[in-house]
Amino acid sequence: MLVAPTGPGEEYFLAPEKLLLGNPKQTIWTQYKDPTEMFFAGLWRSEPGKWTVSYTEEEFCHMLEGTSIIASAQGPALRVTAGDSFVIPRGFVGTWEVVEQTTKRFVIYEAGA
Repeated sequence: MLVAPTGPGEEYFLAPEKLLLGNPKQTIWTQYKDPTEMFFAGLWRSEPGKWTVSYTEEEFCHMLEGTSIIASAQGPALRVTAGDSFVIPRGFVGTWEVVEQTTKRFVIYEAGA
């Protein structure tokens, strides 16, 4: 069962080569991980900023707070806010921009190579 985050979580900053705007501090609370470590879930929070993304995993997201814009390298952008749910497929390439501090619940499946 997933619950609200407890403790400080794992804080980190993105690699400089991914950054397009700002240097947002991000925090992750991993709440479940299967024995293979290919399937996991938890909460993620980010300060405002923009960076490039290239997904090797499948990710289900449910927005809990804030506003983000996820834009495909091919053009279309998706603006997401609290209450929105969406899936980012393996192979997605584009950008993620946090307009207002964002917290999301995530479920990830990483199939591996």
